[in-house]
This record gives sequence, structure tokens and C-alpha cells, in this order.
Amino acid sequence: MTKKLIISSCFILAFAVFAAAQNKSVYTSLDTKGCKTIEQSDEGAGWYRGECPGVGGYKLEVTEGDIRQSINVVAPGGEIFELNFAQVSSAFSTVGAKAEWRMKGKVPVALIVRFNASDPEDTTRSTSYLVVSKISKTESCITDVVNPSKTQNATAQKLADAAATKPCKSFE
Repeated sequence: MTKKLIISSCFILAFAVFAAAQNKSVYTSLDTKGCKTIEQSDEGAGWYRGECPGVGGYKLEVTEGDIRQSINVVAPGGEIFELNFAQVSSAFSTVGAKAEWRMKGKVPVALIVRFNASDPEDTTRSTSYLVVSKISKTESCITDVVNPSKTQNATAQKLADAAATKPCKSFE
């Protein structure tokens, strides 16, 4: 009986350690209704910059200009890291309604944002990418772009969990 109790306790402890090591997702809104407008203009194609709530002291800025949206990461110290989604596609674009933060404990380590880019030949069609970025107090940049597929979300989470050790993506 004691041997079974010890073995069971070891399995429970090992599972608890493994579960604690797994990154978790926390979602925040990128909807302009929940974001604070910092500046905007309605002249011409217009432009917008709004600050949205984040996690762990981070915030996100949604930017729009010439009917193209992107995200900036605002670190807890106030430093702004431009992710420049135009690198993914220079077509007319929008970001999704939510940001997925991959958390290691209470610390965000990566960000996943949906990026919808219009087809330049047919603006009624678009491609919906998931953009994966690593997040830290000293650097935030795009590491991966996940094309549409049945496993797109799971693939993006797996890439996000490895993003901290990856270099910034080169789009050249």
C-alpha cells in the first residue's frame, strides 16, 4: 500500500510540474470600443492609433493608415516595438478582434494576432494569417507567419511557445 501511495504521489507531482511548465493563453480585445484613441484623422484614407489593454504590464497599439492595420507592442517601461504587419502583406488589411498572449506563469512570452490581408486582384477575398511575435522587455518582433490551414491555431501556439529563442523573421 505504501509503495502504491509513493508511486501515485510521484506521478501526481510529475504531472503538476509538467502542467506548470506549459504556457497558457490569455486573450485581450483589439476592438476599438475597448481601446483608448490616442490620435486619429478622417482626412483622405485616414489614420488611427489606439492603445488597447494587454497583460503583465504590456499594452498593444492598433495602428491604421491607408486602410492597412498593424500592431505595436508597448513594454512595461513604455518602449514601443513596431511589429509592422505590412511586411507580411502590403495589401489592404485588418487585425483580428483579439490578441492571444502566450504566458509563462504571469509573464507574456509571445503574441498571436490574426491578420487579414485583401487579395490585391480581388478585394472581396482575403487571406487570414496568424502572426506570431516574441515578447520581452527589450525586444518584440515577428518570428513566424502561419498560413491558413485546419491546424493553424495549434501551429501558431506551438511556434509562439518557441518564439523566445527564435530570431526576428526576415521578410526580404
